[in-house]
Amino acid sequence: MTDVRELQAQFDAQRRAFAAEPYPGLAIRRDRLARLATLTRRHRDEIARAIGRDFGHRAEAETRLAEVATVLQAVRHARRHLRRWMRPRRAPVPWRLKPGRARIHRQPLGVVGIIAPSNYPWNLALLPAVDALAAGNRVMIKPSEHTPATSELLSRLVDRYFGAEELCVVLGGVETARDFAALPLDHLLFTGHADTGREVARAAAANLTPITLELGGKTPAIVCRDADLAKAAERIAFGKWLNAGQTCIAPDHVLIEASRLGAFIEAMRRTVADFYPRGTASEDYSAVLGARQRARLEGMLEEARDHGCRVIALGERVELPGGGAKLPPTLVIDPHEGLSLMREEIFGPWLPIVGVRDLDAAIGHVNAGPRPLALYAFTDDPGQRQRLLETTHSGGVVFNDTLWHNAVPALPFGGVGESGMGAYQGEAGFLRFSLERSVFLQARHNAVGLLNPPYRRWLLRLLGL
Repeated sequence: MTDVRELQAQFDAQRRAFAAEPYPGLAIRRDRLARLATLTRRHRDEIARAIGRDFGHRAEAETRLAEVATVLQAVRHARRHLRRWMRPRRAPVPWRLKPGRARIHRQPLGVVGIIAPSNYPWNLALLPAVDALAAGNRVMIKPSEHTPATSELLSRLVDRYFGAEELCVVLGGVETARDFAALPLDHLLFTGHADTGREVARAAAANLTPITLELGGKTPAIVCRDADLAKAAERIAFGKWLNAGQTCIAPDHVLIEASRLGAFIEAMRRTVADFYPRGTASEDYSAVLGARQRARLEGMLEEARDHGCRVIALGERVELPGGGAKLPPTLVIDPHEGLSLMREEIFGPWLPIVGVRDLDAAIGHVNAGPRPLALYAFTDDPGQRQRLLETTHSGGVVFNDTLWHNAVPALPFGGVGESGMGAYQGEAGFLRFSLERSVFLQARHNAVGLLNPPYRRWLLRLLGL
């Protein structure tokens, strides 16, 4: 547990180190990124074991795919493009100011803070750190208290591979997180629930700390009339039940024409049986983290049953040693909008499937709610794709699949409205943690002196002013 004095001392040490080296060169930045990759690659088995202990059971393949591989890919991308990202950009100069020159200088901000969630405790702590280190900053990470084994491992490995003035991990609970958000950081990135995001924004506002909020929301999957139902079911099932639905960009609910609803349900049954031959007990199916989260999910499902919803469980609940549990993939058919299942982000293995009249009705449904972090649509019709892009808002869009936009390092990742503000990843992340500084270089011989008072009216008319 880090107390407020120790937290302030760590921040002050990083601020002093940044003041002594305010613009790290390319070689230093690449070295820091290489150490971050080595830290992750060399200890991938320990990472998988720690996350498995925290969850009760996390499919090892999911940890390697969604925690380890993503960080290594982000480091490779940043190291490959870093020289170009760091290079000053020329800016055009109006003819009235020539032969002066202008450029944009990309400069590190200073000390960047990251508050990471529990659902992907390695990925969501280190992916923003990749961007912040690439931009030349010092970084402080506050990992989740709900994944103590992973947070402790992260702290220990970071101490081994980095100086505390470069990158440090702050352990602690809710009070530590509040103190962390109240530091006068040069940028703060938070990933988590919208309600907590509001608290973080209020704390950061006291210092006018710039923030990036990566939240979540009711991410829809729209299955259009021309979609192949078997393929749509396969891709939605993959996105939904990866990490048992505990993914901020997981499909939250499905919108499909009512006439195709029955066939889609059967396609989902077959897909889940293919994915998990041993049902919920399969090694490839992950547990839901935390008793409080499981109780919240079970309350949602009980409310849906009480209101007469058709509930189709595609497996059985499995109790795990140590008190954890796996909750089965479950379909909820046509729940009404007043249920918590349809008002709140589910963040678990329940999947509402809503029958709608047509694409217009599906678009209306999406636009009636808060703007989601992602939108998934299954159609091969270019016209329908363009219409969805032009008439809806979301952080990201994927056609004929789910999740994979987040695996493209060159694509910005972020939300809009209730699903967040700001984006990071790749060059977007480099810019998020940089100051784009305007630079104007006046030429030795120039004509701007003609604009000094007393103003010449004829010159102003000549210049079109």
